[in-house]
Amino acid sequence: MDIDVKQTMHAFAALGLENIHEYFGHGFAASFFSDHEAGRISDEAFLKEIKNLLNKEVSQGELIDAWNALLLRFPPERITLLKEIKSRYRIFLYSNTNAIHYKKFSEIYRNTFHGELEDLFEKAYFSHDLGHRKPDLGGYEHIIRENRLDPKLTLFVDDALMNVEGAIKAGLKGLYLPPGFFITDIRW
Repeated sequence: MDIDVKQTMHAFAALGLENIHEYFGHGFAASFFSDHEAGRISDEAFLKEIKNLLNKEVSQGELIDAWNALLLRFPPERITLLKEIKSRYRIFLYSNTNAIHYKKFSEIYRNTFHGELEDLFEKAYFSHDLGHRKPDLGGYEHIIRENRLDPKLTLFVDDALMNVEGAIKAGLKGLYLPPGFFITDIRW
């Protein structure tokens, strides 16, 4: 999925939270953002923490809309590639996300492709359900163990270098996608 963290930053700034960058950004998250992505706090507790940072009253809907502003679209060419790759390889999804984003991006996927995102993968792992977020070793180890993967023969691909480094520490092969480089640019 294409995301643009700046959209969420701007949306929160419009609500009066000018310093959101001190708490959240692509490739890192601090305090309650990390706890929310790892499923350690509820959506309600997460939204309450954000609300506490604001100097004015806003609705829960406004907070959710601002939080979801970073979710853009699923490029069709990437979905086509994943369907094609699935016919040749075992593929899994491991995503740092949270229940609020999950609900929204699942809706976006369903409305665009008339199916479920999880159907593209042998199994999808979302950090808020797994209880681990990348680059914590526990998440990679759980996925390896549960699916009886040989780490030496398993490629982990991510657009955050720290997540690729975490996968390598877990024994996986790692491929970092720098800005402007996508899975569709790889010869599979």
